Amino acid sequence: MNFFSPIAISLLLALLSPSLQPCSGDDESPPTVCIVGSGIGGSSVAHFLRNYSVSTGLDRSRILMFERHEKVGGRMRTVTFAGDNFEAGGSILHPKNYHAREFVERFNLTVRSPTSIEESTALGIWDGKRFLFKTFDSGIDFPFVDKIVSWVNDLYLFIRYGFSLLRMSSFIENTVGDFLKYYESLESRPIFDNVEAMLKWSGLYNLTKVTLQDKLSEAQLSPLLVNELVTVITRINYGQSVLISGLAGAVSMAGSGGGLWSVEGGNWQMAAKLINHSDVTLHLNEQIESISHLGNYYELNSTKGNSFKCDVAVVATPLDEVDIQFSPAISIPKRKLQHTHTTFVRGVLNPGYFGMKSVSDLPPLVGTLEDPLIPFSSISILRKYSETDMTYKIFTRQLATDSLLDELFSVRTETLRIDWGAYPKYHAPEVFAPFVLDDHHLYYVNAFENAASTMETMAVSGENIARLIISRFRTKESSSSSDKKSCSSGLHSDL
Repeated sequence: MNFFSPIAISLLLALLSPSLQPCSGDDESPPTVCIVGSGIGGSSVAHFLRNYSVSTGLDRSRILMFERHEKVGGRMRTVTFAGDNFEAGGSILHPKNYHAREFVERFNLTVRSPTSIEESTALGIWDGKRFLFKTFDSGIDFPFVDKIVSWVNDLYLFIRYGFSLLRMSSFIENTVGDFLKYYESLESRPIFDNVEAMLKWSGLYNLTKVTLQDKLSEAQLSPLLVNELVTVITRINYGQSVLISGLAGAVSMAGSGGGLWSVEGGNWQMAAKLINHSDVTLHLNEQIESISHLGNYYELNSTKGNSFKCDVAVVATPLDEVDIQFSPAISIPKRKLQHTHTTFVRGVLNPGYFGMKSVSDLPPLVGTLEDPLIPFSSISILRKYSETDMTYKIFTRQLATDSLLDELFSVRTETLRIDWGAYPKYHAPEVFAPFVLDDHHLYYVNAFENAASTMETMAVSGENIARLIISRFRTKESSSSSDKKSCSSGLHSDL
C-alpha cells in the first residue's frame, strides 16, 4: 500500500536534498574594498590586490578609492613654476627601488634623467657664518670635464673625512641589502600582520631602536663626518638631525648617492597609472570623516554627506593630521609629522649673505649644520637660465618670510611657498601602529612609515597589506566553507 504519491516524494526530496537546498552565503556578491588615500601606498594596495587575488574572489571585488584633494598622488606632487614643472613632494627614487621601476616599465612611463646641475657634486656646508667645506664646480656643461671634477671632489672629500667615507658606504650598502629581502619571491617571503615582525624578518628592526648618531658611532664613523656631511643629508631628506632613528637615517643617506631618478612629468603618474589599471572607482574631492564597523561591514561617511558600505577598509594616508573618527575607537601611538616648508624662488642668490663676491662662487647646493640659528636647511639650484637668472628650491622648518628671502636673494622675481606634512618626526626607539586596526578588516598602510618614509617603502607596505587582506579573506572563506559543509551534514543527519 503506497502512503506517499510520487509528487509528495519529489517534494520531500527537494526539501531535504543538500544539493538543492543551498546554505546561506553561496551566492554572495564580491566584496567591496574601500581605500582612503590615492598616494603610492593606496594605489599599490589596489594594484597588488588585483594582481595577487585571482581565485580568492577579491579579484572580482569593487575597489573604491577616496581622495580629499582634486588630484591623485598624495604626497607626490608637481608644481608649475617659472614656466617649468618641478617636484614639490616625493622627488627622488633610488636605483634599487624595484617596485617603482616595475611600475614605470609596466605602464611605459619615462625615466627622467637628472640635469647636469642636479648631478653636480659641488656642495657647500654652511655653519651660519662661513662655508666649513666646499667642493668644486666645473661650471662647464661637458660630461668629460664633469667626470674629472667629480673625481677631484671625491678625493677632496676623502682628504677631509678619510676612511669614514668607506665605512659610511658599507653601512648604507648593508642596510639596502637587508631591504632588498622585501622583493624575494612570494613563496619565500612571509605575510606580516605587524611592522615589528616585518622589520625583524629583514634584519632592519634593531636600526629603529637606536639613533642614527649612535649607530654611526658604533660603525666607527668620525664625528666630523657625522656632524657635517651626514647632518646635511638628513636635514635635506628628512628635515631632521642625526638624532633620528637609525633606519630612517640610513634610508636618508641612501637617497644621497648616485643613480637617483624620477618620472618624467611627475612621480604622481605612478599612482595615477596604478589606479587606472586596477579598475578603481575613484572619488576625488571626497574627504572621509568617519569609519564605522557595523557588524558585517564598514560604513564610510564623507564631509559631503555621502555614505559608502565596504567589506574591507584600508587607510592609506597618515592619521596624524587627518580627522577621521573611528567606531569602535582605535588605538595607535601618537605621532607628529615633520613639516617641510618648500619655497621656490626665481632670481639670484645674494653672494654677500654668504661672504662671497660673486654668485658664481656659490655652490649649486648649500647644506647646513644642525643649528637653530641657521634659518634654512638647504638651498639648491633647479634650473639655470643665465648667470643672473635661476630657479632655486629652499627647504626650511618654518615659513620662509619675505624678510629672510630678501636677505638671501639679491634678485627675486617669482616666489612660491608650500607647507606639507612630509614624513614622521623620527625618534629612537620607534614604536609602531598596527597594520590591522581592529579584529576584522580595517588596515593601515602608513604604519610602516615610522620605519622609513619614502615612495618605495609605501609601495612595499602596500604590497604587504594586499597580501594580508587576501590571506585573511582566505581564512574567512575557509571558515565559511566549513560552515557550509556542516550545514549540509546537518541536513543529511536530519534525513
